[in-house]
Amino acid sequence: MLAIAALERDALGDDAWSAALVEEGVAGRLPTISYLVTEVDAGDGPSVVGHAVASVVADIAELQRIAVDSAHRRTGLASRLLDAVVGAAREGGADRLLLEVREDNAGALAFYAARGFVEVDRRRRYYRDGTTAVVMRRSLVRGCGASG
Repeated sequence: MLAIAALERDALGDDAWSAALVEEGVAGRLPTISYLVTEVDAGDGPSVVGHAVASVVADIAELQRIAVDSAHRRTGLASRLLDAVVGAAREGGADRLLLEVREDNAGALAFYAARGFVEVDRRRRYYRDGTTAVVMRRSLVRGCGASG
């Protein structure tokens, strides 16, 4: 759990969840929250290199966070984590997946757009530093907005 919290802090900075909240989620004590974790063999044992956190409630899933270790970015790991979240959301009965991303994070906006997400709203001053969040949505079934 410490490795996941450290990755969270390194990848998400001021927007990272606290180590205590990460521990609650990983331990399964946060209703609806699931952690998907990717590890690699670092020679001295497994090392956490990525994680995604998703919530599924009825027909709506939300990607709460996705983080990849800087040494493993641009390797397809984030895409595989997102695919796993989509699969889990569908299995949980969701027909759409929502997320928020910082409006100043052009790389993330392009990443999600390339994977079928469309902007549906904005949340002004959403992040701690006052940055606006772009709310994005991806349909998980036919007939629910964008193609699934």
